[in-house]
Amino acid sequence: MFRMMQTLLILMTLLTVKGCTSPPGAIHLVTNGVSKYQIVLPDEATKNETRAATVLQEYIKRISGASLPVIKESAYRSTPAIFVGGTEHTEKFNVVKLKTEGFHLLSDDQHIYIRGGTGKGVLYGVYTLLEDYLDCRKYANIPVVVPSRKNIDLPMHLHSKQEPAFLYRETYYPAAFDNEYLEWHKLHRFEDLWGIWGHSFFKIVPPSTYFAAHPEYYAQVNGKRQATQLCLSNEGVFKVMTEYFRKAISDNPDAMYWSVAAEDGAGFCTCDQCSKINAEEGGPTGTLIRFINRIAATFPDRQFTTLAYTYTAHPPQKTKPASNVYIMLSSIDAYRQEPLSTIASAAGFRRDLDGWGALTENLFVWDYTTQFTNYLAPFPDYDNLQANLQYLAAHKVKGVFSQGSADTYSDMAAYNCYLQAKLLWNPGITATAVTADFMNGYYGKAGTFINQYLQALTTALHTTKARLDIYGNPVNNYKDFLSPQAIDQYSTLLDRAEKAAEGNSVWIERVYNARLPLEYTVLQQSKFFGTEKSGYLVPEGNGYIVNARWPERVKKFAAQCKKAGVKELSEGGQSPDAYQQDWDVIFARKWVNSLAFRAKVTLVNPWAEDFPAKKEQTLTDGLEGGKDFSINWLFIYGKDMIATIDLGQAKAVSSVEMNFLNDPRHYIFNPAEIMVETSVDGVNFSLAGKQQIAAPEEDYHVSVNHFQFKLPALSARYVRVSGRCLNAVPGWRGAPEGKKAAVCCDEVYVQ
Repeated sequence: MFRMMQTLLILMTLLTVKGCTSPPGAIHLVTNGVSKYQIVLPDEATKNETRAATVLQEYIKRISGASLPVIKESAYRSTPAIFVGGTEHTEKFNVVKLKTEGFHLLSDDQHIYIRGGTGKGVLYGVYTLLEDYLDCRKYANIPVVVPSRKNIDLPMHLHSKQEPAFLYRETYYPAAFDNEYLEWHKLHRFEDLWGIWGHSFFKIVPPSTYFAAHPEYYAQVNGKRQATQLCLSNEGVFKVMTEYFRKAISDNPDAMYWSVAAEDGAGFCTCDQCSKINAEEGGPTGTLIRFINRIAATFPDRQFTTLAYTYTAHPPQKTKPASNVYIMLSSIDAYRQEPLSTIASAAGFRRDLDGWGALTENLFVWDYTTQFTNYLAPFPDYDNLQANLQYLAAHKVKGVFSQGSADTYSDMAAYNCYLQAKLLWNPGITATAVTADFMNGYYGKAGTFINQYLQALTTALHTTKARLDIYGNPVNNYKDFLSPQAIDQYSTLLDRAEKAAEGNSVWIERVYNARLPLEYTVLQQSKFFGTEKSGYLVPEGNGYIVNARWPERVKKFAAQCKKAGVKELSEGGQSPDAYQQDWDVIFARKWVNSLAFRAKVTLVNPWAEDFPAKKEQTLTDGLEGGKDFSINWLFIYGKDMIATIDLGQAKAVSSVEMNFLNDPRHYIFNPAEIMVETSVDGVNFSLAGKQQIAAPEEDYHVSVNHFQFKLPALSARYVRVSGRCLNAVPGWRGAPEGKKAAVCCDEVYVQ
């Protein structure tokens, strides 16, 4: 009998939520488009309580046409009501105090009560009522899906309490730039909570203002002061920063947090005093924590944050962060094909998480859920999102910044943002149910196939044991989960999605956007394949020409990118128009035949494993590189490029040409010297040409530099090209300790 009663109650609740026929025991909020209810606010309602009442009033009207008046509690008599906020009527429930931004949804036989904790808790309660009981949905930075119904019913004796798993919750995708989306999904935004955030040293003590007069404020590296980081043992720095915060806090007293964090890079101070402190503490975190503790002590009623990131990731050995200091630990070194709790590359992160956890209860985590070098690359970490947030919650992490692609569209941006938002509030939700709801609501009839596409990507990632790197490249995955064969299978699923969405312009456009990452992969890989199958070139006569379909394909891709809201294809990278222009350069470039085309190449020093291109054959594949060092460039790290090309037999040789890349931002520089040698037997080589290259001056622009060597008439089977790598990264680049320069060459043309 008890089980039967439970089943009946569940059925009644489901009918109530859907608001079809009025079930027994339901509160009839609206009947036939008419309501007897009022929305009642406290007499001294807060801003958030007032907004919560307005939002509730607006959506009830949009759903049913009924307009509920909003009144103060002192004007209330005895009509049915929805009590919003800390009204006296709510006190009868004697509910316990809510943590932070939590809320209660309550009802008796007639009335409904929405009570919030701190901040926007009451507003979150209203949005939860709209979503969970009135079937409204805010899927992305698009209008809310609002059902139309004349009857609205809610369950009697409702008692729902929700509190956030994390104190601070942010997911960083285009949808999260929509203010209503933020409130609907109970999210935060850096700019709203922090008076200053992120890498803040130079925002507070800018080198342009202070370095000329006070070089001692900045890091001493190799005996010289340079504007790479601050010298945190310098009293002048402390004084400047204290004065900065005194004014900034006065100007922005509502800011919840203030960041004191190192710049994004290396070059930490090694002056005697900083070195002494860091030796005591086991690394650069020592001076950082001691310094921020001093700032925190100066402003004890304020909360400060700092970044435990790369060189400051490890906890100090002696000093604990002050009680008003929050540590934001980065997971940047972890690959993403497995959860943070198990993947080997996150072992350091796990140790640091435990280490910081032993020192402080104030832990935030800065996590990553996109490929920064290629925002549009398929990035199937979808199944790890819940496991990662559950792991962080279990380790008492109080806040999470889940960094995606910011305000530019990226792989499954709307879905990632939606699922992460739900998990940041409650990591224990049923993620499959949330996914199904999103797919069906956002993609309509195509949702089933989009979901199958994501699962096919995920399955292939695991089956092929591929590495998922936030700084990866879809070209490097051409042999595993993004192989041409796999792409054909994914395309079949997306074809079905397009077919299912036919006749609905909204759904079909969203399917087109979901397809962009796959199309981007095909285009990028076609640069890599070049003259081979799946390349953008096709044979003609004794050479190759551009596939006639490719210019239109690129044009269509760029146009769809702009429709989807793609602003840049990588962090700080190209716009769709710039991407189109790069392709136009490639299309206009006449393919050049060479005696070295597809010739065997032998290297003295190995190619970089992270950027393999075609390994040694990159020099003779008939393809030139562009400004992206990860495609069609032979990348040699820290050593000379010494490449011997075997022409197969002795041939008349009159010139040798090649390009080298200069990309200081990625520590890639022109070689200090280029030398060309020739040989008949591969043992005895003769010098055919040499060129010294001037030391690089400070300039961060990327350039492709052409070098040509005219040779006297000679016969050779072997051509050896040497590019001497810089002995050290130029001082102006501010390289981290141990960082070496790289040299990149694309194609060696022998004529």
